[in-house]
Amino acid sequence: MSSDQNQKLARRFFDEMCNGRKLNIAEELFTPGHVNHDPSAPTGPGPDGMKQLIGSYQTAYGDAKWTVNDMFAADGDRVIVLWTGSGTQSGELMGIAPTKKSVRVDGIWIFKCSNGKIVESWNHWDTLGMLQQLGVVPMLAAQK
Repeated sequence: MSSDQNQKLARRFFDEMCNGRKLNIAEELFTPGHVNHDPSAPTGPGPDGMKQLIGSYQTAYGDAKWTVNDMFAADGDRVIVLWTGSGTQSGELMGIAPTKKSVRVDGIWIFKCSNGKIVESWNHWDTLGMLQQLGVVPMLAAQK
């Protein structure tokens, strides 16, 4: 696949699966053996793991929105996405009861693509910032 096609695949993930709330397209986007590397939110393999991951944030943040700030190709088969997530916590997340607080976090998601699907991904985002904004982890004095 071309780098343009890989970028379209990553864009579909954010636009349709995340923001469009179409979890059912996961099979179109991810291989059965897909592995997602996210130290903040480990998931099972394949499309089902990604459905569970994204679904958990959609449930916890009823108004969740993922904004793609920048996207570019790397090494032919990789797409790098700089993203911002935002929403108000209206449901339970990782054992945290709804706080009704709004959060905004930045992250970098790297997708490795092959034959029209995502085979592996790495997501690193400001988990600590989210927890601080929810009020479950104290902010440092310099951040207040």
